[in-house]
Amino acid sequence: MKIQSPTRRRFISAAGTLPFLSLNSFSAETKTYRVGVIGHTGRGDFGHGMDTLWKEVPATQVVAVSDPVEGGLAKALKKLGLQPESGFNSYQQLLDETHPDIVSVASRHTDQHHAMIMAAIKSGASGIYIEKPFCRDLVEADEIVAACEASGTKLAIAHRNRYHPVLPVVQKLVEDGAIGEWLEVRLRGKEDGRGGSQDLWVLGSHLLNLAHYFTGAPTSCAATVLQDKRRVTAADVVDGAEGLGPLAGNEVHARYETESGIPVFFDSIKEAGTREAGFGLQLIGTEGIIDFRADRNPLVQIMKGSPFNPSKDARSWTPISTAGIGEPHPDPEASRFVMSHQAAALDLIDSIENDGKPLCNEQDGRVVLEMILGVFESHRQGGKRVEIPLQNRTNALSRL
Repeated sequence: MKIQSPTRRRFISAAGTLPFLSLNSFSAETKTYRVGVIGHTGRGDFGHGMDTLWKEVPATQVVAVSDPVEGGLAKALKKLGLQPESGFNSYQQLLDETHPDIVSVASRHTDQHHAMIMAAIKSGASGIYIEKPFCRDLVEADEIVAACEASGTKLAIAHRNRYHPVLPVVQKLVEDGAIGEWLEVRLRGKEDGRGGSQDLWVLGSHLLNLAHYFTGAPTSCAATVLQDKRRVTAADVVDGAEGLGPLAGNEVHARYETESGIPVFFDSIKEAGTREAGFGLQLIGTEGIIDFRADRNPLVQIMKGSPFNPSKDARSWTPISTAGIGEPHPDPEASRFVMSHQAAALDLIDSIENDGKPLCNEQDGRVVLEMILGVFESHRQGGKRVEIPLQNRTNALSRL
């Protein structure tokens, strides 16, 4: 099935360049990008390697780090090999005094992201790399998108799997009929103690981002949010962990319609028993399943045969690499390169130098937020189908 989405065509073209964006892509004449790292010990810390990744990219040099916690700042300076004068208690002071070319917003607490991004844009940063989740609601997302457009600042979000060069290969396989008629996409969160709405936000965002890549933009959402098997009410809403804002529910079931016509399903139940093993997505067709295990190596595998017709013969999963089904990856280091954020960093630099858009940018982050907040808006309306983009740009859990 061919998907004619402009989004899909753009990413086929852009993602195909990733194998050539290597650490050897930079010559002696390449500009060295000065990086400022923003963290907050105890409130999101420094993410998953969002501080140290820049030490591995030749075209960058970390020149400053901020952390309002003295002990945390001291540790960050040591880890990054910086002198005390390069450390700041205030990220605003860091931006005002050092004016970095690239700002790494490393704190994982979402309620800090909007202010940090806007400050980085105002300071004149050419690029921003930010930990997920992107921000708290669509009001914040709309402001960030507008600010990036006005300033020309390139913003990339740390949905690492989006930068894997195998994605366009999988898209081509689906279009060429590798799984027969493509029917649907199934996503499951990590379903640990955060199962339900927190899982949707913190881990489901990775999967929703990949679903967007394959199916194009969502056009609607219908969902139910439960707490211990009963529908969530206003009495269940709390101030969510990790700065997520209004949060409720330890079970989520959602269905999205998309511009490609392929439906997407997301489910997460607290302590469901899958315990990380289920964390991923599946492209399901009449003649096979393509399976993504997020952050794993191999990232993608395929099982041939109808998932609806039991077979007497054993079926097996076969890895997919950029060379094709069952072929070894031409670059054995590709997965490590992606998981260490280096692929994203090089893509961001390439976007700065060539005035392009990062593979996972602020507009993609806004789409993921539409999908997350669409769940809460549909639940607020009794599970009704709600159209995306959402008319109300705030979190509907605050309006139950």
